[in-house]
Amino acid sequence: MSIAAQPLTRLTEFDPEDEYRPEPEPEALPPAWLDGSTRIGIHTSIAGGHRNALETARKLGCNALQIFSANPRQWQGGSARIPEVDAQAFRARRAELGLGPLVIHANYLINLASPQPMLRVRSIQAFHDEIVRGISLGADFLVVHPGTRGEATCAQAVATVIESVKQASKRASLGGMRILLENTAGMGTCLSSRLEEMAEVLAGLNGFPVDVCLDTAHLFASGYDIRSEEGLASTIGQIENTIGLERVPVMHINDSKIPLGGRVDRHEHIGKGKIGVEAFRRILQHPRLSATPLEGLAGRVFIAETPIDDPGDDRKNVAMLWDLAGLKDIAPAAEKGFSMLTASLKRKMDVQRAVEKRNAAAVARREAVEGRKKSEERSLHSAGRLLRRSEAEKQMHRPAPVGMTGGADSGERAKVAKIAAKTTKRVAPKKKAKRVSGASGKRTRG
Repeated sequence: MSIAAQPLTRLTEFDPEDEYRPEPEPEALPPAWLDGSTRIGIHTSIAGGHRNALETARKLGCNALQIFSANPRQWQGGSARIPEVDAQAFRARRAELGLGPLVIHANYLINLASPQPMLRVRSIQAFHDEIVRGISLGADFLVVHPGTRGEATCAQAVATVIESVKQASKRASLGGMRILLENTAGMGTCLSSRLEEMAEVLAGLNGFPVDVCLDTAHLFASGYDIRSEEGLASTIGQIENTIGLERVPVMHINDSKIPLGGRVDRHEHIGKGKIGVEAFRRILQHPRLSATPLEGLAGRVFIAETPIDDPGDDRKNVAMLWDLAGLKDIAPAAEKGFSMLTASLKRKMDVQRAVEKRNAAAVARREAVEGRKKSEERSLHSAGRLLRRSEAEKQMHRPAPVGMTGGADSGERAKVAKIAAKTTKRVAPKKKAKRVSGASGKRTRG
């Protein structure tokens, strides 16, 4: 039985169908928070782990959030790196909850404008670490205060900030994350309380992924009257003419305890400060400040950095923002009774504040007593000098004995004057002088 003859394929022939053609990578879809919807969040705590901040934002009724990546008041507030397993879990959970954008606020100690070489180098390294942690967590924005200029001029400080940002971002691929410079209230020699200063920094960082975060309390304290309708319109015009609204993807929404132009950074609950509830209604509903194209900027987020004096203050401030935005009915549901400040934590904080207050009062009393003692010692020393000088002058003016010639009298007076001069220069004895205390006239030790 024979097998049917089959055509043989030459091994050297190439069949195009056999070629491996890798499928092209699918284009990345834009994140959900860029859909033009209003994004409202609050600064949440990372105590217990970064993932806890996500759960907190959800329970407070947010669809966005801001966090610290490490302790903000220590140079080494944590490891410069976040373990990849933790970072991956954070990113996955954030995607499940649909929270975005994610804003990270940099360490408060960082001073990119510092004229002091050591502080500036330390600040650049700390900010580089912030960039690395932000990339690991998948952050969208990294907010930083430019810092204080000290004795440097504004022009020198602007140049220093520009160079510091360039140095810190070396060897760090930012990917989709953008650095945001935050405006300040203008305390002391803080840079960027004026929009023109921020525009100069942006111009010097042309080509770098750097934009701006505007804080309402800082704007108001530095002299921009966003409280009235006319003042808000004027401020928006100034923003457009300097940095451009398209470069403001994040706004910190805070009321101010400080009046207009007070140049002090003190945040207050929404609607309970000097800016007022109606001003925030206008801000949150202004088409130019919204997240809705074409007038607004897709993905723009409003982040509250309001105080938490009592349990529930955080939840109430978030709810107030949704209400003033006119979106109360479609806002994410908040967990009833939840707060970052629990009743037990508040009691501990109250005790700590009371202790600190007592300690401060005790220190003030000690300083006052020491001040009075020094004042009394100076008075006694001065009185002793006056007494000795008086005695010397008496001797100088004492009449000469009868029968003494003018020449002898002059010589005697010269001797007395020399003795008086030595007496006035004499150092007070180390033994404490006696002083009269009270109306009784009893002498006590100083």
